[in-house]
Amino acid sequence: MIHSFAAAMSNPIQNTSSFTSGTWNLLDPRNSSPVRIPEQQPIAVSPWDIAFCVTGTLISCENAIVIAILFYTPTLRAPMYILIGSLAFADTLAGLGLILNFIFTYMLNTEFVTLISVGLLISAFSASVLNILAITVDRYLSLYNALTYHTERAVTFTYVIVALIWFVCIALGLLPLLGWNCLRDESSCSICRPVTKNNAVALAVTFLLIFALMMQLYLQICKIAFRHAQQIAVQHHFMAISTTKGVSTLSAILCTFAICWIPFAMYSIVADSSYPIIYTYATVLPATCNSVINPIIYAYRNPDIQKSLWLACCGCIPTNFSLRPRTSSDV
Repeated sequence: MIHSFAAAMSNPIQNTSSFTSGTWNLLDPRNSSPVRIPEQQPIAVSPWDIAFCVTGTLISCENAIVIAILFYTPTLRAPMYILIGSLAFADTLAGLGLILNFIFTYMLNTEFVTLISVGLLISAFSASVLNILAITVDRYLSLYNALTYHTERAVTFTYVIVALIWFVCIALGLLPLLGWNCLRDESSCSICRPVTKNNAVALAVTFLLIFALMMQLYLQICKIAFRHAQQIAVQHHFMAISTTKGVSTLSAILCTFAICWIPFAMYSIVADSSYPIIYTYATVLPATCNSVINPIIYAYRNPDIQKSLWLACCGCIPTNFSLRPRTSSDV
C-alpha cells in the first residue's frame, strides 16, 4: 500500500533525475560523429519515504520487544496476552513492510515486488485493526462473563479467533497478486496504488463499521465497569481503581485508533489517484503511527508486562513496583 504511494511519488523523480542528462564526447578526433555518454545521477529520495522507513524501524523494534516478553514469560498465556501478542506480531510485520517498501521503491521497483509489498502491508495493517477489535471484544467478555473468562475454553476460543483473523487478513493481502489491482488500468486506481478505487472504498467502509462496533462495545464496557465499581468500591477499593484504569486505558486505545485511522479512511472514500500525492502521505503517516503507539500503551501500562520487562532488563523488580492482584478488567 505505502509502496504504491512511494512509487507514484518516486517514478516522476526517477524519470527526470536518472539517466536523463549526458555529454557529447568530442575529445577523440577519430570519431566522425559525436558519441552520447550517459551520466548516472543519484535518485532523489522523498522525505516522506524516509519518514515511513524510520517509523517502520521504530514499530518493528517496539513490537519485537513485546513479542519477546510474551514468548519468554510462560505466565502470560491468558486470552488478553494472546491477543496482545497477535497485535504486536501484526504491527511488527507492518513495520517490516514499511522498511521493505523503502528498499523496494529505490532499489527493486517492479510490478511483482510492488504487489508483494502492497499485499504485506494490507495484511499487516488489517490484522492490526482486527486485533484491536478482538481486544475490545475480549475486554467486554471479561467483564460480562467474568466467572468463565479464565477457563481453558476461553483460551481455546481466543486461539480460534486469532487464527480466523490471520486467515482473513492473509486472504486480503493476496488479492492484489490474484489480479485485484489497477496496474493495467491506471484510471481505476485509488490513492493506494495498485489497489483499485472500489476495493479501497470497501476496505474503508469496513473499517468505519468496525470502529462503530468498537464504540458500541466500549459504551457497554463503561456501563458494566462503572456498575461493578459502584457495587464493590466499599469492600474492595482496589477493584474499583482497577476497573477505572482498565476503562481509561481502553479509552486511550480507541481515541488513538480513531485519530490515527479515520482521516485515512475518509480520504480513501472521497479521493482517487488524481488527487495530489501529498494528501495521501499526510493521511497515511498518522495511520502508521498507530502501530507505534499500540505497544507503548500495552507495555508500559500493563503491570505484568512491566514486571517481565524489568526482570529481563535488570534482573530485578523495583521496590516501588505495584504487585496488586490482577483482575479480568485490566487491559
